[in-house]
Amino acid sequence: MILSDQTIRDMMKSGALHISDVAEEQIQPASVDLTLGTSFRQIKARDGGALSLEDPVETEEIHGELMIVAPHSFLLATTQEVIQLPDNISAFVEGRSSIGRMGLFIQNAGWVDPGFKGEITLELYNANRVPIELQAGRRICQLVLAKMDRPATVPYRGKYQNQRGAMGSRIHLDRDTKRGS
Repeated sequence: MILSDQTIRDMMKSGALHISDVAEEQIQPASVDLTLGTSFRQIKARDGGALSLEDPVETEEIHGELMIVAPHSFLLATTQEVIQLPDNISAFVEGRSSIGRMGLFIQNAGWVDPGFKGEITLELYNANRVPIELQAGRRICQLVLAKMDRPATVPYRGKYQNQRGAMGSRIHLDRDTKRGS
């Protein structure tokens, strides 16, 4: 069941759901708008060779109030808000339609597990032929919250728990990425 604005407000008021520094205007009928932070990360330029799921991916961090996303480029960003989901609420992140209509695709691999705590790392792709300028503090995406039929037996405690700033891939830490296992 998707949570309504009333339920979101009630849960935040009671402390069952935590989303830091949310203004009333950010609470939508069935979601919460999250704003763009100042931490960005891009994959370092490299000579040849494919990225591997088995090895760490080298990235460089960029901080700033203003970011230009070049045409046909990929960039990680973060939300300003820190969220903390209870063990019976999961969420997914959707880009705002008004921004998508400019050619900027926004997601976070789609899902936020119950028990997650931290800032949300966003994956941005400019599908346009022109650069897109982004300003920290602007509403960038929507967090849609869903109540589960019962609390998770094992809530999220994974490799991105408590993340701050745009976080690069840590897939190389997954056990199933090791050949022969």
